[in-house]
Amino acid sequence: MAERTCSVTGMSCGHCAASITEEVRGLAGVAEVDVDLTAGAVTVRGRGVDDGAVRAAIAEAGYEVTGAGPAAAA
Repeated sequence: MAERTCSVTGMSCGHCAASITEEVRGLAGVAEVDVDLTAGAVTVRGRGVDDGAVRAAIAEAGYEVTGAGPAAAA
């Protein structure tokens, strides 16, 4: 399973986390979504997850991806 962590701006509350989780969880291959409001990070775990689709899902939720760390095999 691969893992990708993105820096996301504009998140400040549980509703923010729930909105992002709902959008990203619906993507093909996504197994887990973790939102860390304090760090401003979203971590996605799964197989064959498209990075562009993750960025688009976060944007659909109303937030901006400002950076992404390397994918890591888990």
